[in-house]
Amino acid sequence: DSFLGLGGGSSMDTAKGANFLMTNGGRMQDYWGVGLAKREMLPLIVIPTTAGTGSECQSFALISDAETHQKMACGDPKAAAKIAILDPELTCSQPRNVTACTGIDAIAHAVETAVTRKKTELSWMFSKEAFGLLLPHFPKVLNQPDDLNARGSMLLGAAMAGCAIEASMLGAAHSTANPLTAHYDIVHGQAVGLMLPHVVRFNAGMESCREAYGELARIANLAKREAMRRSAWPSAWPICWSRPTCRRRCARAASRSRCCRLSPGRRPANGPPASTRARRAKPRCRLSTRPPFRLAFPWGARLVEWAA
Repeated sequence: DSFLGLGGGSSMDTAKGANFLMTNGGRMQDYWGVGLAKREMLPLIVIPTTAGTGSECQSFALISDAETHQKMACGDPKAAAKIAILDPELTCSQPRNVTACTGIDAIAHAVETAVTRKKTELSWMFSKEAFGLLLPHFPKVLNQPDDLNARGSMLLGAAMAGCAIEASMLGAAHSTANPLTAHYDIVHGQAVGLMLPHVVRFNAGMESCREAYGELARIANLAKREAMRRSAWPSAWPICWSRPTCRRRCARAASRSRCCRLSPGRRPANGPPASTRARRAKPRCRLSTRPPFRLAFPWGARLVEWAA
């Protein structure tokens, strides 16, 4: 007499798809679109175990075609969940890479819904609240997986971003990311994370988008975070001066990774003299992305500029 969807976005969408077929019959392809279900559907209760898709607050089920791997957006108001239960304890057992990918997806939802053409006052309100909850707590759930307050904020932020999607839909970052997943098996969150900076940069050509991005930056206090990142990271990631190529590579990567196998105290401005380099074995320059994880979006500095 009802459906229960427990799990991530795919699990909840599977429950919605089963509801379509059980109550209305046919194939999922028959419901690709909006409002194509003719009969009433059974009540649906969803319990998300990831903080990402926001499917618990949407009337759409994203189902991949088994042959073409194309995502079919099957939407109908009758498919929306009647009850959504957000329990942060259920998200603590996620692998770290799942936490990262779903978190990036949720943040992308908040950023994209802020500038869509169908944007409304309601969707804008949800976008701002979601971004303010997600961005500060994303590094926390990666560095401290058992922090229930951070997990709860991520869950609530993802749900609010889902509400924003329901009111305004998404944009080009998801449109361009979906083919990467369909044809190259790139995880959805990674694909969205790859495309979002380019879409933000493109959208910034419009004054209205710049204003919206600036407002998001002010809400998340990105100016302060960017200043802290710029002041702290040079000391946190010392540069390996063993070879000129290493110097260049480490300098480029210092904003996102840790350079190890260094010789303490030997970091003059132009590197050690040639005689010193010849006397000691060249250390192997390895870049590590181990915890602690620090959040740094490539477009963070741009958002700070627009906020100013």
